[in-house]
This record gives sequence, C-alpha cells and structure tokens, in this order.
Amino acid sequence: MPGAIHAEGLVKTFGDVRALDGVDLDVPEGTVLGLLGPNGAGKTTAVRVLTTLLKPDSGKAVVAGIDVLKHPNEVRRSIGLSGQFAAVDEYLTGRENLQMVGRLYQMTARAAKARAAELLERFNLAEAADRPAKTFSGGMRRRLDLAAALVVSPPVMFMDEPTTGLDPRNRQQLWEVIQELVAGGTTLLLTTQYLEEADHLAHDICVIDHGHVIARGTSDELKARTGGERVEVVVHERELLATATAALAGFSKGAPTVEEHTRRITVPVTGGAKLLAEIIRELDTRGIEIDDIGLRRPTLDDVFLSLTGHVAEAPANEAAEQQQAEEAAK
Repeated sequence: MPGAIHAEGLVKTFGDVRALDGVDLDVPEGTVLGLLGPNGAGKTTAVRVLTTLLKPDSGKAVVAGIDVLKHPNEVRRSIGLSGQFAAVDEYLTGRENLQMVGRLYQMTARAAKARAAELLERFNLAEAADRPAKTFSGGMRRRLDLAAALVVSPPVMFMDEPTTGLDPRNRQQLWEVIQELVAGGTTLLLTTQYLEEADHLAHDICVIDHGHVIARGTSDELKARTGGERVEVVVHERELLATATAALAGFSKGAPTVEEHTRRITVPVTGGAKLLAEIIRELDTRGIEIDDIGLRRPTLDDVFLSLTGHVAEAPANEAAEQQQAEEAAK
C-alpha cells in the first residue's frame, strides 16, 4: 500500500535542464523522509511538484491519498509547506500573520487567536508578536514562517531546508517540534543540507543527484554501504600533508580525503584500534608530527561524499537556481 507521500517516475524539465529524471518516492504514514542532495540536484523541484506548485512533465504523485494532478485543491487542504524563503506578510505583525493563516484555513477567530499565541510562544516569538514582520531578523522571519506552516497541524508536511539561517538553539527547538509532530502521526518530507539533521530526524533517507535517486535506506544502512571505519589524522605542519598522505596510503582501503585548511587527512580502513598504533609508528618513522589522530565510524558526510563525489555544500538557494533554469527555458 502506498505511503502518505508516493511518487512514481516524476520528470520535470526546464529547457535543457532535466531537474527531475524519473524520481520515485514513498514515505510511510507517520515517518520522516530526509531528501538529501547537492545544490541543484532537484530537491526543491520535487517538493514543488508534490505540493502542487509545479506540474510534472510525466509521472504521478499521491499525497495524503489524493492524486496531486487530478485534485490539487484537495491536496493543498491536507498539507503544510515551509519553503526555502520565509513567506510572511511584512506589514502584518507576527501575531496577525499566524491568525490570518488560521482564518484562511477556516478556523474560528478564537481558535486562530489561541493557536497563534501557542505557536508564538513555542518559537520564542512572543515578545515580538505585535511588531510588524518587516522589523524581524532573518532568523525570526524563518521561525515565523515555520510556525505558519504548523497552524493547522496538517497530516502531511513538507519542509524545504527549514533550519537554514537558524542558530543552534533554535535549530534544536525545531527538531523537538518536528519530533512531536511525527509522534502525533504527521508525515514529513524534509530536504536539508545539514547531514546531522537528517541523521537525527529521518527514519529513511533518499539521496538525489542530477534529478535521479541514487541511494535510499536508513542512516545506518547507508553508512554500512559506505563501509568500514575511518582514521582521521591532523598533521602539525601543512608542508608534510603530501608525505603523510603517502604514508597513510599503505593502510587505506580507499582514496584518502585531504582538507588542506584544517591539515586533516581521512582514510577508510579496517583493523580497528590496533591499526592506530601501527599508523602512529609509521608517521613517527617518517618524522611527521601530528596534532590529533582518531578512529570513527562512517558519517552521513562520508556517505554523501561516496555517492556524489563531493562533500555536502553549505545551504544555498536551489530555488534561485531553478528559477534561472525556468527563465532560460522561456
């Protein structure tokens, strides 16, 4: 039985740009799917198709049991969406923004007022509630936008890089809100560039690149697919990075990763803690002083690097990239 969010063979092109190229997704009810990928991979395009903001060239999608193409208005009544941009009215106060959303969803005035007050408190916006939104900082606007998406507690939520621009405390707070929603039965599709976020929240992870789904599974399954352990070495002298990398190559089970600015070398290995002593002896024999050395399991960063060929990028504006593609196609 298809999940609360189900898509088959989604294709969407903008001129010569194939933003989605046969994407399949399935998100069981009451779970979180983390949709990962480099900037421009197609994540935001997928969200816009599933939330009825774009029509696919081909394929089908069902959200909350409703066909996205046949009954878009019914889909919109069953979902919440927080996009990459804070979609708030700058001339209304924070409280008025949330009350307006509640009234648009046909809540009573009293219920909308009560829900607005609850969300303002939950997102640490109560003190600024009666100021115009145009006076809010970027992070405050982001939190207000997220609160607006939760006014009616929809059964299906879409969050497109929701914590971009939030400080660590507010990011942790949003994670708690998401966990409460899912515990209450909400289904969530989450796109993010913060791999720690996907690791922490997602029941399943789907990696997309160049419009294709290139991997899917739980965080542990994807890490196991990457395989093995990692030895990380921080070299004291930058000039000896090449020498140290050559020394570590004899222990490595794959290509090393070198971060010149941090003087850090990471190599996949097998052999556990016993191998560390051998590596230290080898580096000492070659006269290479180190500041730090450690053994760790693969992270989602390693998975991302293994699958896409580069590390995850800092959160950027995929929507802007898509807009450029749309304009080029006109």
